[in-house]
Amino acid sequence: MDDSDGLVSIGAFAHRVGLAPSALRFYDDCGVLRPAFVDETTGYRYYHPGQEPRAVLVRRLRKAGLPLTEATVVLDGPRAQARAVLEEHLERTRETAAATRSEIESILRDLSPGATASRARVGGAELASAVRQVAPAVAEPAVAREFPVLGGVLVELDPLEIRLAATDRYRLAVRTLRPDLIAGGPARVVVDATAMKEAAAWAVRHAEVEVELDGSAARVRESGGGVRTLPVVEGAFPDYRMLLEDRPAVRHRLIADRAALRDRLIEAGGTVTLHAEDHHLRVAGAATVPAIRTGPPLSIAFDPVVLVAALDAGVGPDVLLEVCDPLSPVVVRSADQGSFTTLVMPVLDRSGHHRET
Repeated sequence: MDDSDGLVSIGAFAHRVGLAPSALRFYDDCGVLRPAFVDETTGYRYYHPGQEPRAVLVRRLRKAGLPLTEATVVLDGPRAQARAVLEEHLERTRETAAATRSEIESILRDLSPGATASRARVGGAELASAVRQVAPAVAEPAVAREFPVLGGVLVELDPLEIRLAATDRYRLAVRTLRPDLIAGGPARVVVDATAMKEAAAWAVRHAEVEVELDGSAARVRESGGGVRTLPVVEGAFPDYRMLLEDRPAVRHRLIADRAALRDRLIEAGGTVTLHAEDHHLRVAGAATVPAIRTGPPLSIAFDPVVLVAALDAGVGPDVLLEVCDPLSPVVVRSADQGSFTTLVMPVLDRSGHHRET
């Protein structure tokens, strides 16, 4: 299919409107920006040029940090309501910017000014961000004493990317980085999580660092000669790819304000059941959260500590929960960072049952 029939591919449309193809797929899943045509054989999405103004407005709203639940009001609601939403968001951003500036200034004041190894060069801040995202999935010390490999972070290098992964068997977090340089063959080691977090705190002070793996050791090195050695944890790390690839088909997608959902989970306490209804997500024992749902209504229970940690590791104002069924791992992701994936296991609700309506 080409421009001759008025439709363009997702890649061409993404280039025209300044959005990544992954973002367009996310907005299709959310019902915010549906493609004009989907090829039933290939699954390829195609868009009409007339959709460009809406796509550009979506991009501008997202660049401004507007949650999707509010962006839909601007896109499709009455003009007066759209203006009210934007004015409220503008005031929030002013308050957030002031708080952020104060915190960064405080942190800045506190800061003091192998040949055969496989290695990858990445930004120091990028590595630190990846460690911050996967570290919450590392097992607690009591579990790690019995299963030491669950107390570590898997570091993998291949010819194209570097991956960090961690799991405590109830959640899984995987972050992918695209290095500026990569050399040597594929390598993977499990490193001590505490040492990895300390190295990340050190790496964030440097524009670039190199991650080195030689099969039995790992190091993080900066151009000035500084190096941090990461102790290696022996044992076979769980096959996280199987967990990601062998999931049933997604039946439910729930999109909500990430911070608001986090607050409601903390308010509820104990095992929390989420009830996905028409235009909101009802948190048992707490208030509701505006939400977008695709698929049938759903009730699903979580340990709030586990789900809050997954929300904290995300980025952007929105969270997307992809649910296959109340028994399978739930993917928690956002439109703003396709390189980070976290899976969270649901639990029995307070009645002792998994529920799906």
